[in-house]
Amino acid sequence: MKHIERVDYLNRLIRLRGTPDIKIITGLRRSGKSELVRDYVDWLEKNDNNVHVLYIDFMDLKNEDLKDYKSLYKYVENQYQKDAENIVVIDEVQLCTQFELAINSLYNSRKYDIYITGSNAFLLSSDLSTLFTGRFIEIQVYPFSLKEYCAYYGFDSTTPMLLDKYVTEGGLAGSYIYADKQDQVTYIKNVCYTVIKRDLVDKYAIKEEALLDTLTDYLMDNISNLTSANKITTILKKNQPDVNHVKIGNYIKYLCSSFVFYKVKRYDIRGKKYLETSDKYYLSDLGFRYAVLGTRNMDYGRAYENLVALELLRRGYTIYVGKLYQKEIDFVAMKQNEKIYIQVSDDITSQDTLNRELKPLQEIKDSYPKIIIANTKHENYDIEGIQVLDITRWLLQEA
Repeated sequence: MKHIERVDYLNRLIRLRGTPDIKIITGLRRSGKSELVRDYVDWLEKNDNNVHVLYIDFMDLKNEDLKDYKSLYKYVENQYQKDAENIVVIDEVQLCTQFELAINSLYNSRKYDIYITGSNAFLLSSDLSTLFTGRFIEIQVYPFSLKEYCAYYGFDSTTPMLLDKYVTEGGLAGSYIYADKQDQVTYIKNVCYTVIKRDLVDKYAIKEEALLDTLTDYLMDNISNLTSANKITTILKKNQPDVNHVKIGNYIKYLCSSFVFYKVKRYDIRGKKYLETSDKYYLSDLGFRYAVLGTRNMDYGRAYENLVALELLRRGYTIYVGKLYQKEIDFVAMKQNEKIYIQVSDDITSQDTLNRELKPLQEIKDSYPKIIIANTKHENYDIEGIQVLDITRWLLQEA
């Protein structure tokens, strides 16, 4: 398999080097966490002669004897080098029983710079505060971006049907080694099955697997649409009368905590407050949707909105769905003192469609940047202070 160095993530780990917190690399299964930490270890060993890196991969049988917390702790302590910077990198840490006891004790010694990765079933974002009580920083790894997808295949913004290829193939790089499309789809389905059946059904002892499957299909089919647990319950009750909104709400929470979906709340732009009624759910990788649902109800406008949501998250923004009176702004993207209002569309060649996308942005009275991202296939241009960007160039960070 061709190796693509994930520069942005690698640089972040380099920036975090030496900070006191436990660095925990999380993300969807098969999104490249293990490859990332191996690249980081390589970088450390090539760039610093005074570093002692202890890399433990619990998928490697040579580390079988370390799979209890006391053995792990003792081994790391025995490997400590007094006159070096000691960096501990542990991959698939969940395979060590009660690993958190060893990690917390090593952390308390203040002798090690610690990095860990693990299965979603044991390192869900919602569990980290319990396991490590404020002693960690989380680095979320996403599937390949369009930029990384192009780097792998040697594509660029002029490649015919580039965006459509990426929408259907997605960013799970493990599927790229398969030349046959059906083999790619099978790989992606297997990843999805593993996340749902192993990471969720096993962890939460879910007995109604069929309901979880139905809910997952529904959310995949309704990416970029406002919805709620109550609304979904009403729809699913037609065929499954015992469904209730509490159960649906819990299942949605599980799907989000394992990085299958990302929940985006609504924000009242005028009232400057967060709304609790309906939310949007964006799929971590559109390849899942194509593999599971095919082209059923394919809506490229909603698919592009999903791509923009994930790219904003990759770039470090916190995102909300904007509400202004009765109108919706696809994204209010915030980072430190930065705020951007964004509308996403497939085709804005129709004046009516263009006006529909412009109007909510024109009614926002503050001076923060306002952008339309669409499949224009043109250079950037400006309409009364509102930038219009081509989605492919924006995703490739050329805009």
